[in-house]
Amino acid sequence: MSIGRREKENNEGAVDLTPMIDMTFILLIFFMVSTTFVKDMKIDINRPGASTQQVASTKAVRVYIDKQGEVYLDGEPVRIWTLQSRIRDQLRGATGKSVLVVTDEQVPSGRLVEVVDQARLAGAEDVGVATSIEAGEG
Repeated sequence: MSIGRREKENNEGAVDLTPMIDMTFILLIFFMVSTTFVKDMKIDINRPGASTQQVASTKAVRVYIDKQGEVYLDGEPVRIWTLQSRIRDQLRGATGKSVLVVTDEQVPSGRLVEVVDQARLAGAEDVGVATSIEAGEG
């Protein structure tokens, strides 16, 4: 009789981990299958010119961006990290705090956004984007 009791006591103390491991693998497979992977997509955008165009004000600070994404201020190449301070210096003496970004159709969108952000951080109240034809000769 004592042998039967010992076997029962040993069986009651053991925990079967098989269902927990099975459930963990099922959850792992579920999350792996249901997860969506986002890929960075490049979108080529050709910004067409406006059908109605006006010549921009000559009082605005003009920032030019060429096809390669190089930035120019007053005909001099400017690095993006110095653009904010250079624009701020030019806006200090101006009555209207407006900046005109003159771009080409082939300019990368990311570079255009960087330049507009730098102009706004420099204190420009009005930031416009135009092509060289819309901006007129300035």
